Amino acid sequence: MAYKLFYLLLGCTPPGRHTEQHDVFFCIGTSLKDIVPDIQAFWPDAGKIHIDCWREVTTVDGYSITVAERQVHHTKSQHLFFINLGGYLPNSFEEHHYKLLTIATDMSEAIRNAKQTEFYRDYNTEDRSGVSHVDNKYGVDVDEILNVEDILPSQQKERFALIIEPAATKKEDELHIGYLKLDKI
Repeated sequence: MAYKLFYLLLGCTPPGRHTEQHDVFFCIGTSLKDIVPDIQAFWPDAGKIHIDCWREVTTVDGYSITVAERQVHHTKSQHLFFINLGGYLPNSFEEHHYKLLTIATDMSEAIRNAKQTEFYRDYNTEDRSGVSHVDNKYGVDVDEILNVEDILPSQQKERFALIIEPAATKKEDELHIGYLKLDKI
């Protein structure tokens, strides 16, 4: 069976919290069912975790993404980045987020890609007091920017590599959106 890269939006209401919390999780496995133990290990104090959205990552920005057993470490020219943009709308008691994947040579290029999104342009209040923000991290309007290979579970980082090559097709990955209990997978 071929290994796949999964990108999930996990949700739960941890003990002592008043609203549902979310986090993203990247994991390699042969199927969604195969990675349930990894999901549970990722957020051990969450209580009952569910999946709100998931995607098998195969194509990003015109590049194909495949998983291979790690061989000799080699320098990559392209990397898969996860970016979490945060922004505000006037009269909305909420920080809105937009999550994206992008292919770039480094974080600077990934940030430039993020600045081209509609979210980046639209989720800034007119008086700029609520401008999309960085939480004093990078000097740009992102909450998080992470190389996906760096945030895989540790045993997977050692075993697997993501292979990024120009794609033969620009077909977008299917998003599976909706509440999914782990015991129903």
